[in-house]
Amino acid sequence: MSQEPQTSGETGDVKGGLLLALGAYGMWGFLPAYYKLTDTVSADLVVAHRIVWSVVLVALFLVVVRRFGEVVEIVRKPRIVGFLALSAGLIAANWLVFIWAINEHKVLDVSLGYFINPLVSIVVGLVVLREKLTRLQGVAVGLAALGVAIQAGLAGGLPWVSLFLAFTFAGYSYVRKVTPVRATPGLFVETLLLLPLSVGYLLLTLSWGVDTFSLKEPLVLAALVGTGAVTAVPLVMFSAAARRLPMVLIGLMQYLAPSLHFIMAVFVWGEPLNSATLVTFVIIWCALAIFSFDSLSRWRKGRREARNAAVMAKP
Repeated sequence: MSQEPQTSGETGDVKGGLLLALGAYGMWGFLPAYYKLTDTVSADLVVAHRIVWSVVLVALFLVVVRRFGEVVEIVRKPRIVGFLALSAGLIAANWLVFIWAINEHKVLDVSLGYFINPLVSIVVGLVVLREKLTRLQGVAVGLAALGVAIQAGLAGGLPWVSLFLAFTFAGYSYVRKVTPVRATPGLFVETLLLLPLSVGYLLLTLSWGVDTFSLKEPLVLAALVGTGAVTAVPLVMFSAAARRLPMVLIGLMQYLAPSLHFIMAVFVWGEPLNSATLVTFVIIWCALAIFSFDSLSRWRKGRREARNAAVMAKP
């Protein structure tokens, strides 16, 4: 049975969704390059600035689009605020190690972390949600574990930066999945909860005589202020893309960001790609290919079943 043609409106939505997703993942992919602009500032101060300026920018956005009422609804629900406090802690820890790794020339570790993140998410679903693995998912997770083991054995230790980034982001994604809030107001509440700590830390370091606000380096200060934009803009774009595209397509596109990290680490910043690391990446890429094939196959099967059910339901 032939597939029904898409209407022009549906086609436009898909095209718009693809552009938005490319924009979001492209911005996330170039984040290491952006944070090279702030590498004279310690990672803890960069994260504090990122939180402060994210609060300012996201608040302005929510006011302009008249969605600040969603924030009011969230703060009236202590249980949801509690979940967002947990997710805020996880994403702040993720940001801290992410920026520290960039400053320490460990972008390859960042890339590996975000490549294995989808497979770690499967493990989180298996343990926390008691989801069942398909056979191919099991193979993919096994390959990922093998890749990490090879990296640990040949390189002399676990790739802790990669694992930390993967597990904190998978944990963050899980908490946000079970928290019934939309992406942008959720981010605002998360950063708002972290705001007192961030402002307090900035003032404390200022009292120690540190140039906390980089007043002697205007370009660095501008980059620190811009951390609010590079945090909020891709999130808004991703949220809009997710409403227009099937999740399986979003899942396939998520590899764009770590691919850009890998390319820049090796070909722009010249980070060493030894044989152990290369073998690990190849194994992880094979695991992701299997995982993506499994996801795409199950999505196509679901669509076929839905179409057949719709045909059977017609009088």
